[in-house]
Amino acid sequence: MKRYGAIIGLRPDKIEEYRRLHAAVWPEILSNIRECHMSNYSIFLHQLPDGNHYLFSYLEYTGVDIKADSARMAANPKVQEWWALCKPCQEPLSNRAEGDWWSNLEEVFHAN
Repeated sequence: MKRYGAIIGLRPDKIEEYRRLHAAVWPEILSNIRECHMSNYSIFLHQLPDGNHYLFSYLEYTGVDIKADSARMAANPKVQEWWALCKPCQEPLSNRAEGDWWSNLEEVFHAN
């Protein structure tokens, strides 16, 4: 199992919409996450001292090829529909890697 963390901005005028969406995530999205070998998927929200709001995601991946599983997830029409609702709420970081929407975080510590 490998842990992944990522971060993205959240538009202040979209906070309640984002909360509402994630209070009732579609069953097809939840099953797709599991089918792509991802578990313990969590998203946290925090406002930093700069006044901006950020989302932090965490997931555990138990598959063997996260790029292939991520591509399979992205190709799912229901996931594309879900992302079309979520993406307008989000504000990607300017220093993210080319092609990424969320910015991946480096794990620097883990205790069991």
